[in-house]
Amino acid sequence: MDCSYIRSLINRYCAGEENWVDSRTIYVGHREPPPGAEAYIPQRYPDNRIVSSKYTFWNFVPKNLFEQFRRIANFYFLIIFLVQLIIDTPTSPVTSGLPLFFVITVTAIKQGYEDWLRHKADNAVNRCPVHIIQHGKVVRKQSRKLRVGDIVLVKEDETFPCDLIFLSSSREDGTCFVTTASLDGESSHKTYFAVQDTKSFHTEEEVDRINATIECEQPQPDLYKFVGRINIYQNRDEPAARPLGSENLLLRGATLKNTEYIFGVAIYTGMETKMALNYQSKSQKRSAVEKSMNAFLVVYLCILISKALVNTVLKYVWQSNPNRDEPWYNQKTESERQRNTFLKAFTDFLAFMVLFNYIIPVSMYVTVEMQKFLGSYFITWDEEMFDDELGEGALVNTSDLNEELGQVEYVFTDKTGTLTENNMQFIECCIDGHVYVPHAICNGQIMPGTTGIDMIDSSPVEEGMESEELFFRALCLCHTVQVKEEETIDGIKKGLQQCSKSSSSSVYISSSPDEVALVEGMKRLGFTYLRLKDSYMEIQNREDSIERFELMEVLSFDSVRRRMSVIVRSHTGDYYLFCKGADSSIFPRVIKGKVEQVRARVEHNAVEGLRTLCVAYKMLKKDEYESVCRQLNSAKLALHDREKKLAEAYDEIEQDLILLGATAVEDRLQEKAADTIESLHKAGMKVWVLTGDKMETAAATCYASRLFHRNTQILELTTKRTEEQSLHDVLFELSRTVHQHSGSLSRDSISGLSQDMQDYGLIIDGATLSSVMKPTEDGSSGNYKEIFLEICRNCSAVLCCRMAPLQKAQIVKLIKASKEHPITLAIGDGANDVSMILEAHVGIGIMGKEGRQAARNSDYAIPKFKHLKKMLLVHGHYYYIRIAELVQYFFYKNVCFIFPQFLYQFFCGFSQQPLYDTAYLTLYNISFTSLPILLYSLIEQHVGMDILKKDPYLYMDISKNCLLRWRTFIYWTFLGVFDALVFFFGAYFLFDNTTLTSNGQLMTANTHLMFGNWTFGTLVFTVLVFTVTLKLALDTHYWTWINHFVIWGSLLFYVVFSLLWGGIIWPFLNYQRMYYVFMQMLSSGPAWLGIILLITVSLLPDVVKKVICRQLWPTTAEKIQNAEKQLKPDGFSEFTPLSSLHSSNYRNSDRRNQPQRRSDQLSKKLMYTHWGNHDYCTFSSLSVSDSKSNSSSGLETSV
Repeated sequence: MDCSYIRSLINRYCAGEENWVDSRTIYVGHREPPPGAEAYIPQRYPDNRIVSSKYTFWNFVPKNLFEQFRRIANFYFLIIFLVQLIIDTPTSPVTSGLPLFFVITVTAIKQGYEDWLRHKADNAVNRCPVHIIQHGKVVRKQSRKLRVGDIVLVKEDETFPCDLIFLSSSREDGTCFVTTASLDGESSHKTYFAVQDTKSFHTEEEVDRINATIECEQPQPDLYKFVGRINIYQNRDEPAARPLGSENLLLRGATLKNTEYIFGVAIYTGMETKMALNYQSKSQKRSAVEKSMNAFLVVYLCILISKALVNTVLKYVWQSNPNRDEPWYNQKTESERQRNTFLKAFTDFLAFMVLFNYIIPVSMYVTVEMQKFLGSYFITWDEEMFDDELGEGALVNTSDLNEELGQVEYVFTDKTGTLTENNMQFIECCIDGHVYVPHAICNGQIMPGTTGIDMIDSSPVEEGMESEELFFRALCLCHTVQVKEEETIDGIKKGLQQCSKSSSSSVYISSSPDEVALVEGMKRLGFTYLRLKDSYMEIQNREDSIERFELMEVLSFDSVRRRMSVIVRSHTGDYYLFCKGADSSIFPRVIKGKVEQVRARVEHNAVEGLRTLCVAYKMLKKDEYESVCRQLNSAKLALHDREKKLAEAYDEIEQDLILLGATAVEDRLQEKAADTIESLHKAGMKVWVLTGDKMETAAATCYASRLFHRNTQILELTTKRTEEQSLHDVLFELSRTVHQHSGSLSRDSISGLSQDMQDYGLIIDGATLSSVMKPTEDGSSGNYKEIFLEICRNCSAVLCCRMAPLQKAQIVKLIKASKEHPITLAIGDGANDVSMILEAHVGIGIMGKEGRQAARNSDYAIPKFKHLKKMLLVHGHYYYIRIAELVQYFFYKNVCFIFPQFLYQFFCGFSQQPLYDTAYLTLYNISFTSLPILLYSLIEQHVGMDILKKDPYLYMDISKNCLLRWRTFIYWTFLGVFDALVFFFGAYFLFDNTTLTSNGQLMTANTHLMFGNWTFGTLVFTVLVFTVTLKLALDTHYWTWINHFVIWGSLLFYVVFSLLWGGIIWPFLNYQRMYYVFMQMLSSGPAWLGIILLITVSLLPDVVKKVICRQLWPTTAEKIQNAEKQLKPDGFSEFTPLSSLHSSNYRNSDRRNQPQRRSDQLSKKLMYTHWGNHDYCTFSSLSVSDSKSNSSSGLETSV
């Protein structure tokens, strides 16, 4: 497959270019057309394999090595290793080669294992069985062997294996029902239509005899656009050409529902399917910490080069004296004298580079890789992030981004299945000011959870009964719901009893889950919609009698009108127009009814985040209906501006309505979703909702999830508004609006907006976003983008609706590329979210009901949205704190390690003499100081886990990579330089005043130590190891027995190793320069005192600085640490036994702390009403001034 060609297609269509030039011809069933029709030219297309992995068996080694050596440190140590091999250097090549090999190997194994898991998931998809029609029979094949032109049989509840043109189905009308939840997030049932000439073919033999070709556009990623035609050859006559549109195209990833089977022909396969084209290509994500490490590395590389350059120059200055150039103990050979001076200087420069190269901590990369890999298990082991319903916990697909979880500034989330459970539930309806709650009493039975309700016996007057029944009939008739009677089904709702006397079950299916919820709500209130048969709608009333209404016209819903209507004729011959829609589109058209009472209830439900609809009607006389019919037919037959004429006709018909009442439906939010979003806001993150759903639905979810608040001023940047004004005018008007109040919102102010500060929320749709992103004729697209970004910066929350998958990725990319370069996180649960998950700095997939594409392509996967709170506020916080300390500490201890070596050159004639023994040089970073910092970076908790969850503001203390800023880096570097000066010159003055002993050795007068360069180096090294280890001990806040064991064990290991290394004559060594050095040093009492004194002096400045800063300028975390020491609360950490989290006390307390659900709350006063044999409840009449009900709690689970 030509990937560059596909990439160019993606870029072309993302840029808004709609015209396509090239096309493809598909031969249905690979059958050649009749002779003389057209030339048979077979084309090559990709197979049906889906690839989400990054490496193959053949390219893993070169590709992985290339990516690893892009890291500055790895490339640098490779060069140093080669230099050590080529020239004579003071140290062995093993000292650089071994750590580098270890780093490369560990990283390659980790990344190879992660990619193997992706291969495994891909193979599971590519090897799943599909059914293909060949020679009139059904043949079973693996999905990856499917080819363009194959006729495919798909059965109910199966997923389409590729993009198919719909030929026929088991239904006589040639339709099928499909859910596209994994593509666009909508789990409602959509109706697709077979090709008119082939819909009657229901058997394998009939379908196999189809002789046709399909001409269509080349693959492009727009899910809602498809252009093509099918030429059907019959009896060798001219082919019958039929147009093909998106209603005939069944997309890969969608699922067949409520249809026994369908036949379709494959037109796009594998990576050419629309689902695959909406994937972003996988790229190596790098965290902000890693970028900081690389920047610090460049600084240290410059320091290293400067050191080597200074020493090289000073060496030749020193040797300019002839007596120093060739001393008697080191005279040059003839070849050395004749060597080129420049070459000698360059060789010396390289030798100094090798000598000082330990300032670049290659072992830091090993430790970081181990810390990330081992630290990621804390997420998978976290029992609080385990979901009992799914039986799964959190997954880590890549551990390279752990610390990035603590730096997130923007959260982009999907709506359906991510924020919500995608499960609509009818809550209540209001008729003439009386509220009816089917949950309380249904069919004479008191439902659970209603024991605290105050029941009042009351019966409405006869007029009230008529309006109630008319309201119930209106909702039973004004919809596009279809009924399927079957024992088991996987639709929007599970099977419900058709009626109390029947044993059969029925399921309502519709393209709108709201309609299903409303029809089911009416069933619980006594009116049951039965079926639509031969244009007659049948309903069952409270008396169990069947009422039939003839369906005359359907005035379909659209997002501009925000309402729908039906015209029906009753058995008495009366014509009714029933209309339902948003309150803003119904109230202006009402001329009669209790508007104020209904409006008050609608506003009350809107505050609680429920989805509200108003219901109205009017009666039509026969001549009025005939006039309406002529008007509609005229608009439907128009060839030009059909939609506009239909809208005008609908607008004229839906006038002078009588208000009946309103309904409230809840799309239940996921548990603790609102609490999670509120915590993210408090933590300083901006939350954007990117969804393919309708604006009204998405806006209701945003209110329920506390993304938008009551005082939020909504700014709309939608197609409806840009049709009235130009995009330029709308953008500048919104920009002026948000700048009216003092400047833009800072990141810190988002979480705690004061009452007098205006809170803005922006709503934008996909079409308008395309216009914003599209370059204008004068090339000023950047201007629109900047204005749009400026508006978004001033909004506390943004809702993007009707988004195509690639548009979601475009939004994320736009924010990533803005001048602030914020860290972004994307979270979703469907295949339509994969693009933005791959585009964001951190991608999180939810293991939801819409498949595992998102979880498989994400960096992390969690069972529910609520787990995002702990992942960011706790795990992310800890990961960043730990790795920031790790990075700074590594640079600090390497400065302490190598700066004395630099100072030593001034006292050894710049002869490149090492200060430390080779064993110490090799083991310093590998053994003596590695384990304490590794353990610290795994288990350190500067603040308790419970406090991090309760106080999200602490997250802002570590924002903007604050612990790895240049100021902090310079402080750590200067601290290392200070400590190195203390080590070197402290030991130097201890060796002052040396005298010659009788056996020819030098002894210091004040410490009585045998003087020598290895003794001096060992003393410096001993002080060094103890100082840097105790420095880490002082920085540790969370002590366990493991800390004590590793810290004191590392010091003990150094002492034991030094005693063994210098106490035994090792036969494999060609030198014994360290023999007895360490023991002789420890035999001197003043040396012990000197070591303790130097350690104390080295640590003192940092201790004093911390004490003063903690007292005078304490951070939020330090204040909490002080409070914790005083209060000592009972909390649990990552090391609390997991079994204790299963205890009854823990679970009970967790359950008590859960917020109350909207549908569980029935604390209102109810009116008990009896109609016939059916009991239900009504609320007492509402007044507009019911302030108590309006102030009742922030309920998190209602939409």
